[in-house]
Amino acid sequence: MINLIVTLSKYLLLILIALYTLESFIVFGYRYEEDKRYILKKQLMLIFFMDFMAFLVIFLKKQELEIIYFFIVQLLYFIAVQILYRIFYKNSSLLLLNHTCMLLSIGFIMLARLDMESAVRQFEIVVIATIIAMVIPVMIHKFRFLNKWTWFYAVVGLLLLLTVLVLGKNVNGAKINISFGGFAFQPSEFVKIIFVFFVACRLYKKNMEFRDHVITTAIAAVYVLILVLSRDLGSAVVFFITYVVMLYVATKKPLYLFAGLGSGSLAAVVTYFLFSHVRQRVIAWKDPFSVYQSSGYQIVQGLFAIGTGGWFGMGLCQGSPNMIPFVKQDYMFAAICEELGGLFAMCLILICMSLFVLVVNISLQIKRPFYKLIALGLGTEYAFQVFLTIGGVTKFIPMTGITLPLVSYGGSSVLSTIIMLAIIQGLYILREDEDDELERQKRRAAQMARREAQRTAGEAHRKKSTRG
Repeated sequence: MINLIVTLSKYLLLILIALYTLESFIVFGYRYEEDKRYILKKQLMLIFFMDFMAFLVIFLKKQELEIIYFFIVQLLYFIAVQILYRIFYKNSSLLLLNHTCMLLSIGFIMLARLDMESAVRQFEIVVIATIIAMVIPVMIHKFRFLNKWTWFYAVVGLLLLLTVLVLGKNVNGAKINISFGGFAFQPSEFVKIIFVFFVACRLYKKNMEFRDHVITTAIAAVYVLILVLSRDLGSAVVFFITYVVMLYVATKKPLYLFAGLGSGSLAAVVTYFLFSHVRQRVIAWKDPFSVYQSSGYQIVQGLFAIGTGGWFGMGLCQGSPNMIPFVKQDYMFAAICEELGGLFAMCLILICMSLFVLVVNISLQIKRPFYKLIALGLGTEYAFQVFLTIGGVTKFIPMTGITLPLVSYGGSSVLSTIIMLAIIQGLYILREDEDDELERQKRRAAQMARREAQRTAGEAHRKKSTRG
């Protein structure tokens, strides 16, 4: 009976996420807010139903009461977040909020299936991050001096990266963490946000000269160089691509874009010859079976998992994702493919794309150049991180060790991503407030025009009466 429920559940979970994904794009076509809210409410119900079905299957397979408790607590968390945003931020993007809940839900489901202790720890960090995130939209709205802290952002970001370079803990050949009090902290996850603010401060002004661009590029290059020296190459690529995109959008000069891509390609070749672990990753990417016993083992196991899952997956708790090293951090996408199927994984990718499209729309509609660049930069970081993660797992590109935002296990990653999305939420609310203010100005102008017309008509009538 349990096996029958597990088998049926994988098809039901696929239908639920497919419906959610479809509505994630349909909602962009609606003009009226009432129609959008109807779809967004349906999305929320799909999340809850998918959550219930998945945790029911995990409980039936594991027979652990802790799973039921965890399901109830995280369901209450999702409900609380939805209510709080509707109370305190009436102009917030509910689609962005739904996507956050959906991605977190998928992450909790897979973590509960893989390791309940990790799921609980991840949930605790998510709650802390959400408490912080609830304040951020207010800060974005009230703090009008964020564009004046240019060198503060630059210094703080560089100091954090230098601290990791000097004191960081070596993890798989790269210095990415600082450990204290039993906790591992990854500063580069938060420097990503600081870096975007620094670049936006430097590039949002229209009267910048070539010399200013050279200085900004030099400082950005120092960021990337420190990450390369720390051998955190995944983060270095994210920083580099984000800067190139922001520079091109701010200046609208294709020469900068091509120069950036060319220099990045040259830097990749130099890095290949400088670092042995980069060469090992490239060899493992080209032919993982030739180094199966060493650097290729993880890639091969990930490919086996993806191939085993097929289109529809084996069902929750029916596969062997724990055979993949670092499955919770680096290869969560492979675990999803194995147990929930390739079609489910494709829906996950489309949801991430929908989130990116939403952020780009927000960036395009914001009127202030500084905030426009921040939205674009944060959206680029998110999208490219998703690309690096999924591209590495599927052997499309060499593995970089980047986590899948909100889905993979990692305290620093989930904390920084929730803060990043809260900033974007604040920018969306700011845009809505700008639109409301513009609408009020139009109404005031229309009222003044009517009053002026009435006054003119009244004077004309009085003059006509006087002449009569």
